[in-house]
Amino acid sequence: MDLENTLLMMPGPVPVAPRTLRAMAKPMINHRGAAFSEMYDDCREILAGVFKTQNDIFVISGSGSASMEAAIGCTINKDDTIVTIENGKFGERFKDIAGRYGNVVPLEFEWGEGIDLGIVEEKLSEGAKAVTLVHNETSAGIMNPAKEVGKLARKYDALFIMDGVTSIGGDVVEVDEWGVDIAVVGSQKCLAAPPGLSMISVSERAFSAMDDVDRMPYYLDLKAYKKSADKESTQTPYTPAIPLFFALHDALNIVREEGMDARIKRHRTGAEAIRAAVAAMGIDMLPKLNEHSSYSNTVSAMKAPDSVGGNNIKKDMLERGIVIAGGQARLSDRIFRIGSMGNFTAHEILVTIQQLETVLHKRGVVPGHGAGIQAASNVLDTLL
Repeated sequence: MDLENTLLMMPGPVPVAPRTLRAMAKPMINHRGAAFSEMYDDCREILAGVFKTQNDIFVISGSGSASMEAAIGCTINKDDTIVTIENGKFGERFKDIAGRYGNVVPLEFEWGEGIDLGIVEEKLSEGAKAVTLVHNETSAGIMNPAKEVGKLARKYDALFIMDGVTSIGGDVVEVDEWGVDIAVVGSQKCLAAPPGLSMISVSERAFSAMDDVDRMPYYLDLKAYKKSADKESTQTPYTPAIPLFFALHDALNIVREEGMDARIKRHRTGAEAIRAAVAAMGIDMLPKLNEHSSYSNTVSAMKAPDSVGGNNIKKDMLERGIVIAGGQARLSDRIFRIGSMGNFTAHEILVTIQQLETVLHKRGVVPGHGAGIQAASNVLDTLL
């Protein structure tokens, strides 16, 4: 596999800008010194604008799942009730993490199906310390109603813990306005940094809830992160992955240079182009939307034609130098997924669609007359 000439068009990790890769080659610095403190402070300042929050923000040397576990482990006792909303693989992961710490009330919907807010309210009305939601369910390409769930959480005095791993930095997220007590994002998704870091915002309300927790995690103790961040020289409680912090800082500067409004528009346009292309090819989207859900703007999940299967499409695309994703767990071979997140360009979207149309034509499932690439081009005109 020619890594230098392979295009990643999957829902993370995403291509990393050459300047960001070079940042990881900087000489090591003292993680208790002024240089690290200044870099960390700048990262947190940029992230506050990305999250749209005045809450505390910390960077954890661990993937998004680490911050998901920190959110649960620091707020939930074994006898606490936590409502978990699942309509995809990562909602299931939140449920599994929560089950290690508390009493889970799972709300399980069909993967890719819009959630029923009436059922969510019913369960919250019975009493819960917290509710979890995956804002952008990557495994199924569906965007869930975070704002509405936040309102219900406030109504019934539950903490709102949100996985924004694949929405923060690429789509509209309003942590404070939506009443999100803890929100999580991963470095290798919309922020276009290398994998290995996660960022977490924590409200005062969430910190207050931690006072009642009997056994806090050690490495993922969010109170320890706050104590270190509040020092005169901002620190992390444990040794950070310094090269990844260098890369994150550069990636966040790219976000700042582009501006969040422009970045959100680019992500949405890229996803619209993919959806327009596959519709022109006669390929159906996976999600079953309701009035409270929408298609993801950072990853598109399409049903694979029965005669081909998602795994074959993924394999054929890889042979053409493009990495896309298949389905996970129960969706394996049933779907294929194309990411539109990070620092992608309109050209990369068009190349991907062109090759997909060729692959499907060779498999005998689309005519091959260029309808897909034309449809994508029409949408992408605003980015070219």
